[in-house]
Amino acid sequence: MSKILGPKFFNQPTLMVARDLLGKFLVRKVGGKELALMITEVEAYDGLEDKASHASRGRTARNLPMFGPAGRWYVYLVYGNHFMLNIVTGDKDYPAAVLLRGVEGVNGPGRLTKQFRVAKSFNNKPANKKIGLWLEDRGVKIKRKEIKTGPRIGVAYAGPRWASKPYRFYLS
Repeated sequence: MSKILGPKFFNQPTLMVARDLLGKFLVRKVGGKELALMITEVEAYDGLEDKASHASRGRTARNLPMFGPAGRWYVYLVYGNHFMLNIVTGDKDYPAAVLLRGVEGVNGPGRLTKQFRVAKSFNNKPANKKIGLWLEDRGVKIKRKEIKTGPRIGVAYAGPRWASKPYRFYLS
C-alpha cells in the first residue's frame, strides 16, 4: 500500500525530513508510464545561516521556492546542463530544502533528474500526481543503523564549518 507524501510530511524540521526520505519513492508519470525508484541519498539545506544554501544570500528570483510552503519542488540548473531536484521543507518564509542525490540504481543528482526527465518546468510546483512528479511512502522500513551521515558534496565554498556539517544522509 502506498501513500503520497503531502505538505504535512514536509512541514517538519529539514534534517528530520531528509533522514525520513530515505526509503521513500520518487515517482514520475510520463505519458501512461510510471517510474518509481527508492530514494537512497539526500542532502539538507537549512535556513539563512547555512552558508552552503542558496538562501544564505537572502531571497532571490532563483531561490524563491525555498521560501514558499513545504512540499513544493525547487529545481535549478547547475553547470549549464544539470537540473537539481529539491523538495521544500519547514515553515513558509523559512528557506529550507532537501536535495535528492540518489535513488536505487542511479547515483548523482544530475543523473537522477535525467532519469526522471525533470526540467525547470517543475520549479515551484507542488509535489503531487497532478503535475506528474511526487513522493510516496511504499512501506519500506529503514533502520537507523542503515543510515549513514556525512558532509555534503561540492560545498567547499561555504567554508569549513558549513562544508563539514553532516547534512548528507545515505543508505549503506
